[in-house]
Amino acid sequence: MQTESSEKWLMIVNPNAGVKKGTRDWPKIQRLLVAEKVDFDFRLTTGRGHATGIAAESIANGWRNICVVGGDGTLNEVLNGVMSYPEASASGSTPNVTLAMIPVGTGNDWCRMFDIPFDYLKAIYILKQKKTFIQDAGKVTYYQKEVRMQRWFMNVAGMGYDALVAKKTNMIKEKGLGGPLTYMYFVFASLFQYKFIEAVVEVDGKPAYKGDIFSMNVGICKYNGGGMMQVPYAIPDDGLLDVTLIKRASKWVVVRYARKLFDGSLVNLPMVETYKGENIRIRSTGKVFLETDGESLGHTPFTFEIVPRCIRVVTGSSQPNLPTL
Repeated sequence: MQTESSEKWLMIVNPNAGVKKGTRDWPKIQRLLVAEKVDFDFRLTTGRGHATGIAAESIANGWRNICVVGGDGTLNEVLNGVMSYPEASASGSTPNVTLAMIPVGTGNDWCRMFDIPFDYLKAIYILKQKKTFIQDAGKVTYYQKEVRMQRWFMNVAGMGYDALVAKKTNMIKEKGLGGPLTYMYFVFASLFQYKFIEAVVEVDGKPAYKGDIFSMNVGICKYNGGGMMQVPYAIPDDGLLDVTLIKRASKWVVVRYARKLFDGSLVNLPMVETYKGENIRIRSTGKVFLETDGESLGHTPFTFEIVPRCIRVVTGSSQPNLPTL
């Protein structure tokens, strides 16, 4: 049992993160933590969803400092475990809980927003400094077959083509294959498979778009897909969800403008629309699929809502990487 005043960290370690990089590098990270005199205990995950259970159990047992040693998907699982705790569920926030991360994943996109270095020793220095920032979180309702489901996220959710690419990437990763460039490979390799679906989008109860969509992102932070900026205007504590919607676009247009995914300038293209709002609703004629923080989930209809300033996180800078466009 931990007390709320304790400075001891619980490390939730995903051995499969970064295509087994977690297995290879955890002994090194553990030695660095000991050398830097970080007071910690740890739990190893054994499969998908396990980090959620570990986090929920740990919060119930009094842990208030939790560090993810893994990737964006592990962080998402931990968030959902923390937010499932009755006190958090009732208030919509994580009182006295601090989340941190030592990045071991393939994308590590949430860390890009908060200047968490990929160098393990430097990330541990930041953990020790414990400079914090209180960010927003998103909550999405979706369907798994006919069952209504709910998921928290703290980085970026993707739909349509983005969800297809994430699903294919995750399937490869689950087989212990792939690497940092796997996502980009499927960005191009999946172009001939995807079919456009008509969708209706509402922002804060008002009609925003009706028509075919290629891809869509709802963001709290601005990076996904290993450094892409598909929601470049996102601010993680402004109480708003940022939306980037790509309408019908040919595969050749996607190939031509792929580089714009990385500098955020895709939002200036004529086939792209952006919105901001507290509540986003999406319906579709066929099934549009979803991923949140890289985790493949279910399908439309979707309802997204923002929960302002509810997660305390350790950051590498006094301000996260705010929009510069």
